[in-house]
Amino acid sequence: MPRYVDEDLHGAEFRECDLTGARLIGVVMQDAVIDGFVTNLVVNGVEVTEYVEAELDRRHPVRVLLRSDDLADLREAARQLHAGWAATIERIRRTPGIERRSVNDEWSAAQTLRHLVFVHDSWFRRCCLGSTELFTPMGIGPAVEPYREAHGLDLSLDPSLDEIVSVRAAQTAELEAWLDEVTAEQLAADAPVPDDDVWPPYARGRSVRKCLGTVLNETFEHHGFCVRDLDLAE
Repeated sequence: MPRYVDEDLHGAEFRECDLTGARLIGVVMQDAVIDGFVTNLVVNGVEVTEYVEAELDRRHPVRVLLRSDDLADLREAARQLHAGWAATIERIRRTPGIERRSVNDEWSAAQTLRHLVFVHDSWFRRCCLGSTELFTPMGIGPAVEPYREAHGLDLSLDPSLDEIVSVRAAQTAELEAWLDEVTAEQLAADAPVPDDDVWPPYARGRSVRKCLGTVLNETFEHHGFCVRDLDLAE
């Protein structure tokens, strides 16, 4: 890997980079922002990950529910996520057009919702239910080939906010109805991922609970990204 010595990286941006094991020695880091999957982060000799995680739990108590294996907690988590998105969609409606505004090269609110359409089709319907049906065409999947525009996805579509919200409402109702009926034994079982080359390729061998966790965590994380960018856009 490259080694940078006496380099001026002022204002540099690292996007979708794996910095595992990176060492920043004798650096000046002011007004920096780190956003991602961070563990075992040591700053000036202090392991800060636990402090960060505790603060995030304080700000977003639903995170504790998302980590639980108790069905009552998971059902409550899904309810809270649904309510949070419903409030944000109403906020979007108060400023027509804002759902298509992108901030700092991130997805717009409409694109974020379309990605969650894809998450539901792939991680819930395929991995939790074992469905082999094509994905909802409006969904936005990963940027990597051959998954970018496959299994029913159509990137040429430009659905309205109402169309996207209608699909997400049906998906949310489907997930919550399933959660009301699923058992702890079913959650612990191996995910019934179909034996084909459709996304996600790394889901095989995971439990239904872990696949459900991906759906719920994506719903939570992308809501945070969406609210962050709406604040900036406004």
